[in-house]
Amino acid sequence: MESRSLVPRSTAFQLPIAQMRSVFEPAEVERKLAQLSDHEHETLRSTYQRMLERGPERFQVRPCGVPDMAALYEALPNFSEVLDDVKRHLALCQDSRDGLEVTPMLLLGAPGIGKTHFARQLADLLGTGMSLVPMSSMTAGWLLSGASSQWKGARPGKVFEALVEGQYANPVILVDEIDKASADAQYDPLGPLYSLLEHDTAGSFVDEFADVPIDASRVVWITTANDARGIPQPILNRMNVFEIEAPSPEQAREIARRLYRAIRNGHDWGSRFTDEPAEMLLDQLAELPPRDMRRALMTGFGNARLEGRGEIQPEDLPRSNSQRHRMGFVQ
Repeated sequence: MESRSLVPRSTAFQLPIAQMRSVFEPAEVERKLAQLSDHEHETLRSTYQRMLERGPERFQVRPCGVPDMAALYEALPNFSEVLDDVKRHLALCQDSRDGLEVTPMLLLGAPGIGKTHFARQLADLLGTGMSLVPMSSMTAGWLLSGASSQWKGARPGKVFEALVEGQYANPVILVDEIDKASADAQYDPLGPLYSLLEHDTAGSFVDEFADVPIDASRVVWITTANDARGIPQPILNRMNVFEIEAPSPEQAREIARRLYRAIRNGHDWGSRFTDEPAEMLLDQLAELPPRDMRRALMTGFGNARLEGRGEIQPEDLPRSNSQRHRMGFVQ
């Protein structure tokens, strides 16, 4: 589908240059709408009318250069290989008319090491927002690709919603815990990904509810898993696979230090606490998975405040299973 240049209308873009890209053909929507009888499929009718009202064009982020990603490398030290891959894709389309295109990626690693947080940070960098699809709660592929309008209560899928209801042609869609997808012989939750993760077929992806081709070829796909063994090989072959190690003890301390500063500086009450966390506190926080650090710090801030102190002490942190069973670190 054709695209044309446009000066961004918002200062929220982290990558400063965008284009407009058509994500569907209005003529096809008008044809489908005309085929509906006067008193049938009201939900489908309103969907087509909404599409025509909004129009087909969406922003497509396109960088004019490789952005400064130093802060991301510092905040996500165990994701440096993934960030290198993103940087390569950004470099390919800088100073060109091409929009950003990122090869689908799978982040493999233990629970709590920051895979979902990474996806959110990447979405913030791109400025396109993120749609979350938790595969552990999915029982059928229609949640991604929509259900036929013939079914009662049918509605479009997540991909349609992200592209048609959203503002961007290249949003980040996070398929979380892809290895936890439950499936039976009739409804495979991973089924739509066979075409969505292929650039050529994604360009004319058909949501089963709307039954109109949608250009999903620019979606930035991030999938996460704890174990790749439950993922079909054809799905794996469509993605760049990155094994995310737990942060080293020193990296974990730095993550905890940065998180302490972010929480303190992000709240008015933070001025009542010391600028930097105590070294003993960092030692204890470094034993936690990154996902648990924020919750532990918030408890610590609260307990210290109850005691009238401006410094969190190790005993202010909650005792947890993560502390009793220390996470394995990279030495």
